[in-house]
Amino acid sequence: MEGSVRRALISVYDKTGVADFAKALSAMGVEIISSGGTAKAIADAGAPVRQLKEWTGFPEMLGHRVVSLHPKVHGGILALRDDPQHQADIKKYGIEPIDLVCVGLYPFEQAIAKPGCTLAEAVEMIDIGGPTMVRAAAKNHRYVTVVTSPQQYACVLDEMRNNDGRVSHELRSRLALAAFSLTAHYDSAINAYLAAVQGNNFPDLLTLSYQKLADLRYGENPHQSASFYRSAATGEPCVGDCRFLGGKEMSFNNYFDANGAFELVKDFSEPAVAIIKHANPAGCAVSTDLVDAYRKAYLGDVNAAMGGIVAVNRPVTAELAGAITESYQRWGKLAGAGGFFAEVVIAPEFEQQALQIITAREGWGKAVRLLACGQITPQRNSEKSLKYVVGGLLVQDRDLTALNEQQWKVVTDRKPTEKEMDDLRFTWLVCKHVKSNAIVLAKDRTLLGAGAGQMSRVNSASMAVHLAKQYGGTGTVAPAGSVVASDAFFPFPDGLDVAAEVGATAVIQPGGAKKDADVIARANELDLAMVFTGTRHFNH
Repeated sequence: MEGSVRRALISVYDKTGVADFAKALSAMGVEIISSGGTAKAIADAGAPVRQLKEWTGFPEMLGHRVVSLHPKVHGGILALRDDPQHQADIKKYGIEPIDLVCVGLYPFEQAIAKPGCTLAEAVEMIDIGGPTMVRAAAKNHRYVTVVTSPQQYACVLDEMRNNDGRVSHELRSRLALAAFSLTAHYDSAINAYLAAVQGNNFPDLLTLSYQKLADLRYGENPHQSASFYRSAATGEPCVGDCRFLGGKEMSFNNYFDANGAFELVKDFSEPAVAIIKHANPAGCAVSTDLVDAYRKAYLGDVNAAMGGIVAVNRPVTAELAGAITESYQRWGKLAGAGGFFAEVVIAPEFEQQALQIITAREGWGKAVRLLACGQITPQRNSEKSLKYVVGGLLVQDRDLTALNEQQWKVVTDRKPTEKEMDDLRFTWLVCKHVKSNAIVLAKDRTLLGAGAGQMSRVNSASMAVHLAKQYGGTGTVAPAGSVVASDAFFPFPDGLDVAAEVGATAVIQPGGAKKDADVIARANELDLAMVFTGTRHFNH
């Protein structure tokens, strides 16, 4: 009968729950075939088990490299029960049908993640027989149930108990899909590892594999479906791995902006706060005091901050939580009748008292999403940056360049003062995270205004100056003495004129324009100090 399980072949690396699974199958009259450590675990649990080498008539060989690669195994898995030729073949060659295949693959990814793993060690952890059995069983799922994870044991047993030893076609189909997804992911990990070993960062055939962490309510807009997928790359926190400590369900845009905000504060070693709105910094500040940094960042653009993402690179203390709720109560009027509220607060950790202070805030505290992403380390993973175009992907290295000051060059008559250099470093890092064309004005390591995403660089400069003049509507910090950063070269001197009109005194930009000489000459006329970095930070 289709879906009936009378004989099962079990071979797993991870022995979690496998003995109980085998015992439950055996109790329902299923013959168990196994080998090696799996067979021992099953036998030690008191369940009858038939050794694979006795069943096939061939011993394990080549140092355990060849165990299940045998016609009796794969004939038993692949035989079509309603095909006369198949039935004649298995009768002729003494092949017995296998109705359930339970395989757990060698943990290749865990092996290569261990420090000091050699190429030889990695190669030995490439499973051959396991994926072959999994693919065979998944291909023949019309008759065969394929089990590839301990998390699947319970649902298979429940179906068999409730259906006289049968597994439904619906469940067999779902398990087959999971099996092919697993082998695709497994091969993708091997491909990526070997490409990296060979120094081939952009192989001719690019395979990507991501694991779904969650289905989202919708995508960027309600008519778009969406899910969050996690890559296998390791080395730094991912927003999808953060501990969710309270608030409403995360949305597509929440995840995207939270990632952008956290990436910005990770670029600073000192206490830093960023407030992101629609993928751009509405505020950012660095200070020796985290609360001071938050208050300066919040005042960057209080209108844009409303409903934004707050990111910090230090644990959220009770004092910082108080400042965040204070901005809701005291300064929120600057953002209009609705007051200030944050969609997400993301940080390495939250003190318990800080959680209590935020969640107790009436009308907002229960809704704000609180994400703890763990300690920030200097390590960055090696995954590529991907951008989708219809029918394809644009693939590039991540832009991990921060302050490469060894190639910076002062190109004007006047050199920046020590304070100007300090602000230029800050402004250059913020500019890297602003959508191009990007112009950033800052003072005292505080973002005063950012012009983002404009088709004309001079328009971006005008936007940044407009925001800097009002500094969040408070006018508490005059832009005189500020510095300006541009993510790409100034094509004409007019951008400098716009910044100089509000009192900017120093500029940082990549350089490299045809009219660099004109821009430098104009900077000298305006008594601006200007630094060329030699590095562009387009962020489309």
